[in-house]
Amino acid sequence: MNVAPFIHARKLGKVSVDKVTLAHGGGGKAMKDLIDDVFVAAFDNRSLAPLEDQARFSLAELAGYGDRLAFTTDSFVVDPLFFPGGDIGELAVCGTVNDLAVGGAKPLYLSCAVIIEEGTSIALLRQVARSMATTAQAAGVVICTGDTKVVQRGACDKLFITTTGIGVIRRDLELEVGNARPGDVVIVNGLLGDHGAAILCARGDMALDTTIESDCACLHGLIETLLEAAPEVRFMRDATRGGLATVLNEIAEASQVAIEIDERATPIREEVKAFCEILGLDPLYLANEGKIVVITPPEQADAALSAMRAHPLGAGAAVVGRVNRGEPGRVTMRTVFGGQRIVDMLVGEQLPRIC
Repeated sequence: MNVAPFIHARKLGKVSVDKVTLAHGGGGKAMKDLIDDVFVAAFDNRSLAPLEDQARFSLAELAGYGDRLAFTTDSFVVDPLFFPGGDIGELAVCGTVNDLAVGGAKPLYLSCAVIIEEGTSIALLRQVARSMATTAQAAGVVICTGDTKVVQRGACDKLFITTTGIGVIRRDLELEVGNARPGDVVIVNGLLGDHGAAILCARGDMALDTTIESDCACLHGLIETLLEAAPEVRFMRDATRGGLATVLNEIAEASQVAIEIDERATPIREEVKAFCEILGLDPLYLANEGKIVVITPPEQADAALSAMRAHPLGAGAAVVGRVNRGEPGRVTMRTVFGGQRIVDMLVGEQLPRIC
């Protein structure tokens, strides 16, 4: 029987100032107090408690979930830090959990590394850390290690977060970008482009009055439900930067197939369409933080769609297109007028960076 080592409780430090100073990155008592007060207090768990330079796990426990380790990392530089429907802390946890889950992994552990600009409010840091902790707890993952750096004013925009995630893939799953076959069905789990539109509106540069909120969410529960109903799913990917268009181009190129989507069937909020028309943007390229693109064999498409629609995060799921035998690597859209247009990989940036 494995017995967890006894962890001696220690008195946590307390920050006594309102703003972050360079001393909080200096490796001394000020830094210890900041880490204790803001991050250790928020993320408190048994894996983190020893505060070693690494978190330690039982290999036997990991192997109980599957036979392959999934490992991912991502950085978050969103502006503003708080936006309708979420914040940078929630975004960091959800984004990393989703990157694990779309590969069929059970997300288990996260790291959190932060780069903080001198002068940032301690209260803001506490709010972000609490948001990360709440989101991680709801997702069933543990934030178990991390790092803190403080840089001088102007060297970063308030706060950057890098999260790394570890999960385990069960033995019977082979979800790969090159798996798509002619006849396969393309499904998304709901309205596209909300996150990108919400972030741009939240900046206030456009002077637009809108109620669009980010779709930021952890999708591993939805994915588990989907895989139970349709175990032969070929591939999944979350449509973040570059949106639906980028994911489809990656699939078409890797699988050497053509993909056609239907504009009428592609779920996009009317407010997002209007927003894009005003700014000359294409909603197919807008970022999402709670949407997945699923490629499934035709015989399991109905089961996959029904399972997704039965889940709160897939109520708006829709079949948006099919894989066919056209020109390999080509993605097209059948428009509302009955014509076709090429949906190419985005060249450069369509809009200001949002994550």
